[in-house]
Amino acid sequence: MSKIITISREFGSGGHFIGENVAKKLGITFYDSQILEKIAEETGFSKKIIEDQGEYSPSKSIFSYAFVGRDATGSSISDKIYNAQSEIIRELAKKESFVIIGRCADYILRDNPDAVHVFIHGDEAVKKERIMKLYNKTEKEAVDMMRDMDKKRKMHYNYYTEGEWGKATNYTMTLNSSKLGFDKCIDIISEL
Repeated sequence: MSKIITISREFGSGGHFIGENVAKKLGITFYDSQILEKIAEETGFSKKIIEDQGEYSPSKSIFSYAFVGRDATGSSISDKIYNAQSEIIRELAKKESFVIIGRCADYILRDNPDAVHVFIHGDEAVKKERIMKLYNKTEKEAVDMMRDMDKKRKMHYNYYTEGEWGKATNYTMTLNSSKLGFDKCIDIISEL
């Protein structure tokens, strides 16, 4: 039986760190930016384009999807990346155990009985401090960065799925990393 853990997260909540350490603790593969190479091979797009459009809305408005360039079939670059990403994630789920960060993986694998879906969130003040330290940002820059990243993730998720990013009913569990701490989150997810 495969162990598949999808982790969606608010920016600054430590979801990447938590996911990486859950994978280490369980001895399974960790996918975040590593999956970009697989998508690049599949689509022929550069890793930079995939990074920019594989998890984030092209702007902070859902209407931006209506205005992106589309080919004769009506598909945009974002559509092609999402479709390739979905196929790759489903294929990986047939072959191996892994932890994957973002990329609408909770939705893509929603019917997979071996998948556990986690949403990591945190208190704004704690996330802001973490972003300031990690990215060497001022308080205002950290707040703007946090809101911008989360809004783009939400728009992307809501556009490509039938779900609502961050809504508890989409996930097996949600964890507040500010209250629990990273180590406790890692333990809870690993135990689950």
